[in-house]
Amino acid sequence: MPAKIEINDEVAIITMDDGKANAINPTMLTALNACLDDAEASAKAVVLTGRPERFSAGFDLKLMASSPPDEVVSLVKAGGRLALRLHQFKTPVIVASTGHAIAMGCFILLASDLRIGADGPYKVGANETVINMVLPVFALELLKARIPARFLTQSAINGQLYSPHEAVATGFLDEVTAPGKVLETALQHAHALKAISGPAYHSNKKLIRKATLDAIAPTVAA
Repeated sequence: MPAKIEINDEVAIITMDDGKANAINPTMLTALNACLDDAEASAKAVVLTGRPERFSAGFDLKLMASSPPDEVVSLVKAGGRLALRLHQFKTPVIVASTGHAIAMGCFILLASDLRIGADGPYKVGANETVINMVLPVFALELLKARIPARFLTQSAINGQLYSPHEAVATGFLDEVTAPGKVLETALQHAHALKAISGPAYHSNKKLIRKATLDAIAPTVAA
């Protein structure tokens, strides 16, 4: 499976690793949702990470190019449902971004609660305009919710990609650390945040994000 889960001391580590770019396709989505089911049942915090130098390069463009339009729409909606799930997940969700996080990869960052990025020659951002794609509603809403207004034109319309440190300034990441410490740092945050994980945490998350969640939900219904 391209994603696996390990739970220790009430913290779930979900690792994406398809041996390539961690493309988001039906197989990856099925694996991630299964891992999140386990985390929801048994953990008080989640750390989502990737393979070395690759968090996720986004939707599987080769698959999309060879699929009929209805299957492409179905895949995008399924990716949107994953983002929606993460954005309202009952526990803290911390991303340990191990490298490039582009397109759907960056939307997973935006959907999560705390984002730790690896320092290095990596790119982060939504490059849909550059590759001649229109942003789906879930992506637009996450960008509007998490990216400061002064950066929205360059990030969402111009499709600019950022270095990890630039991604902190523009709102895609919260912190940058050495590649060998990115998971360790994310785990430290997870263990700290699990102390407040519970019904109040979940309720306040949903209340604060209600407008974004309400805007996304009807557009990603199966």
